[in-house]
Amino acid sequence: MIEDLFADDDSVPRQWQESLTPGAVILRGFVLDTAPVLLQQIDAIASCAPFRHLVTPGGHVMSVGMTNCGLLGWVSDELGYRYSGIDPVSQAPWPLMPDIFRQLAVEAAAVAGFANFNPDACLINCYQPGSRLTLHQDKNERDFSQPIVSVSLGLPATFLFGGLQREDVCQRFPLVHGDVMVWGGPSRLRYHAVLPLKEGIPPWPLRDAVRYNLTFRRVLAA
Repeated sequence: MIEDLFADDDSVPRQWQESLTPGAVILRGFVLDTAPVLLQQIDAIASCAPFRHLVTPGGHVMSVGMTNCGLLGWVSDELGYRYSGIDPVSQAPWPLMPDIFRQLAVEAAAVAGFANFNPDACLINCYQPGSRLTLHQDKNERDFSQPIVSVSLGLPATFLFGGLQREDVCQRFPLVHGDVMVWGGPSRLRYHAVLPLKEGIPPWPLRDAVRYNLTFRRVLAA
């Protein structure tokens, strides 16, 4: 089902809502207008906490580059997957979450039906062509009552959204520059993945052919 979010004239709206499953929606074009500022903030965060390729507990090097901002950051190594308040590279706290990041996450969650979202972590992923994210659940958080808010910037990607069991059939959804996906409630623990990123021409103002993904989460129990 597709519903207009902002339609103040007779033209085709730049933003609309696409419902996927109960509790899961894509807000098409939700951050198009603020994308240049978001990209500037990503650069500033990466200057303090550079992107790195984490190693999984099984010894696999992730193809996606990652950094974090906020009270907590997601890390992985031979000890397992977990959240930490300290960047293991710099041994310093993660950069603060920019106000514009928090604002867009709260507003997107509210539009999707989740009031009072209060993220304390923002995972920032950088996909190069060929990078992918394997099927997984977001389950390292302590508070499953609040949703996941995921922002897409840069090259388009194909998002796989499955069920509550790994073997459930996945649906495929294209995500393009400016889209925001929100999932929570009965869909909070659905399996999901990103297919290998294809090469393409980056949208303005990106210079590099990459995809950035901001993933906002509430980790600590409210």
